[in-house]
Amino acid sequence: MTPAQKFLPVEEQLARLRRGAEEIIRDEELQAKLAQSAQAGRPLRVKLGVDPTAPDLHLGHTVVLRKLRHFQELGHTAIFLIGDFSAMIGDPTGQSETRPPLTREQVEANAKTYLTQVAKILDPEKTEVRYNSEWLGKMTGEDLIRLCAKYRLARMLEREDFRNRLENNLPISVHELLYPLLTAYDSVALKSDVELGATEQKFNLLVHREIQREYGQPSQVVMTMPILVGLDGQRKMSKSLGNYVGITEAPGTMFGKLMSISDVLMWSYFELLSEKPAAELASLRARVAGGALHPMDAKMALAQQIVADFHGAEAAKIAADEFQRVFRDRQAPAEAPVRKIPKGAPLRLSTLLVQLEMAASRSEAERLIKQGGVEIDGARVSDTKKEMDVSRPGEFLLRAGKKKFLRVVVE
Repeated sequence: MTPAQKFLPVEEQLARLRRGAEEIIRDEELQAKLAQSAQAGRPLRVKLGVDPTAPDLHLGHTVVLRKLRHFQELGHTAIFLIGDFSAMIGDPTGQSETRPPLTREQVEANAKTYLTQVAKILDPEKTEVRYNSEWLGKMTGEDLIRLCAKYRLARMLEREDFRNRLENNLPISVHELLYPLLTAYDSVALKSDVELGATEQKFNLLVHREIQREYGQPSQVVMTMPILVGLDGQRKMSKSLGNYVGITEAPGTMFGKLMSISDVLMWSYFELLSEKPAAELASLRARVAGGALHPMDAKMALAQQIVADFHGAEAAKIAADEFQRVFRDRQAPAEAPVRKIPKGAPLRLSTLLVQLEMAASRSEAERLIKQGGVEIDGARVSDTKKEMDVSRPGEFLLRAGKKKFLRVVVE
């Protein structure tokens, strides 16, 4: 086998790598690097740096991780860089104020959970895991001064985050200016050929290219990936905004959240979170647009595939079946929560709904009943004055709205 036979033809690699990418800086450089890689039989070194600033990853984080996996599957070296040193500074990107520094203990704890979660996407046996404290932690004062001398302050202050703070008389700490320089040195230390990041990281990634040149290395190719829009369909996916799907969440929870996205947003999720070939995806969109396939069926296929990626095919099927039974067939979940109440005098249904926290108030409970949103043992109730006989032991299944089920036990 010749060195070139170790890799797919360059055009085939490019077709896969370009899918879903927001920008490639520069595309012709990537093409040249892939050609040189094939000719020499040397895999490209592809870097993704992540600061472990929080313990859990969500689907938004996985967009760029999937692109790293694409490089890995094409035979290139995937470098997952944990910014254990840089995380203690904090990336100023998108920040309107200085971030509080993390402690070493916080960073180390978060890094451990990252590795466990990342193994669900990357092949751990073929992933080069590095920590930037390996070189940044050993940097002398002289090394740091020489690094800072390679970039101009005026250019650093051009970045939107800093410019906005200056215009609004908000403080900028000196250590924040060091962040893109230190992470640029990561690319020098790792001799990376390609670096991946989100679109909001573009400024940092361009600094990395320039610093590599200053140290006599070829500039890496920068590939940015789109920001995944959250469940609300408006803002980027974020745990703090509550519009996220965590990759460690229970299968049923993940499935239900994914089914809540709009029909329009679904196609972006297919593009960024699935491996469905472009031709198949185009055919699927055409079938939905032409009425041959209901959008909910397409969305269920998407949700099942994503859940399977993180929990396995069996767990995904169980989640899909449960969703079908509860939300489409309007049946009770396989294991509805149980609430026990003491026997006593007859109780108005609207009052019971409030006591069981299935409605916030009597008026809301009555409105829900009027709208046909309440069932007892599968039978819809429309009388807002209905009395419940709780004078003797027994049980019944109570549904309020589309999602709230309780098995009520009178004892």
